[in-house]
Amino acid sequence: MPMSSLPASIDAVEALLNQGDYVADRPLATALYLALKMGRPLFLEGEAGVGKTEIAKVLAATLNRNLLRLQCYEGLDLASAVYEWNYPRQMLEIRLAEATGEGDKGSLSRDLFSPDFLIERPLLQALKPDPLGPPVLLIDELDRTDEPFEAYLLEVLSDYQITIPEIGPIKAAEPPIVIITSNRTREIHDALKRRCLYYWVDYPSAERELAILNRKVSGAPERLSREIVAFIQYLRQTELFKLPGVAETIDWTRALVFLDKVALDPETIDNTLGVLLKYQDDIAKIKGSEAAAILRKVQQDMAALGV
Repeated sequence: MPMSSLPASIDAVEALLNQGDYVADRPLATALYLALKMGRPLFLEGEAGVGKTEIAKVLAATLNRNLLRLQCYEGLDLASAVYEWNYPRQMLEIRLAEATGEGDKGSLSRDLFSPDFLIERPLLQALKPDPLGPPVLLIDELDRTDEPFEAYLLEVLSDYQITIPEIGPIKAAEPPIVIITSNRTREIHDALKRRCLYYWVDYPSAERELAILNRKVSGAPERLSREIVAFIQYLRQTELFKLPGVAETIDWTRALVFLDKVALDPETIDNTLGVLLKYQDDIAKIKGSEAAAILRKVQQDMAALGV
């Protein structure tokens, strides 16, 4: 399939995300439109599970571009993120040259550190020409990396260029579409943020979360979906170590559909809290009377609305 052109308006961005079953609000669509129009990276911060990574996936799918994902972690280095030399192949080339007696040491050294022996990682791949057009580069959970790697990204994001000492600078003919995510476990340096457009991805409103459920778990009974969304909206007002994100909302709904539930009840909530909450202290705090109290509020609210 040929690549799709970039959306020409905010409405077109909303339609594009909607095509990929991503329910976005207007401010997010605006930020994404401006990032695409200005050719700037989009830096997305927010709690885990609110849909930051999904934006890049949907964008690549709907634009028919390749998705290059760099999953960040502590200790991430250039060999995993940018490039490394194919040492086994270089050793084989050296042994073949020694066996045949062909070539002098100077030319062999130059050949060994040529692009033919380069293993490209996501950052370098994103700068190379692509038949489908500039790819979507997802730098996921940047806050998990060390600050020296964050500093290395400055050249990449400023000039869309990477310098390899043995070869020289490699610059993108067309910049990739860059999406950077952070769960804010640490602050990202201002120098990097200044090179990006910024958007905070918050927990969705009840209306938008229900729309997401209707897209992602289409077989769920309407009453069950409404109760789940209302329950989780109340739950996010509770002091927990880790509040449930949209991903947990979807997982919990699917789990309850598998259990053939058409409405919430205290026993089912207690038995399935491990799908929704990921820390024992949080589960112990909610399980039992607290969960039953939240459910009563949900049922009262729905009765008042005549649902």
